[in-house]
Amino acid sequence: MEVLIYLVPMALLLGLSGLAAFMWSLKNGQYDDVQGAAVRVLSDDDVRK
Repeated sequence: MEVLIYLVPMALLLGLSGLAAFMWSLKNGQYDDVQGAAVRVLSDDDVRK
């Protein structure tokens, strides 16, 4: 049970850092153009004629 003294704060820190990274990505516009990536996958720009 003594290990919980270390595991609980580490889990909270890991969870908060993940939340901070998600909020940072929202702030920087990582999820603004979700349809553009889906259309880009279907384009055949790399095919030579």
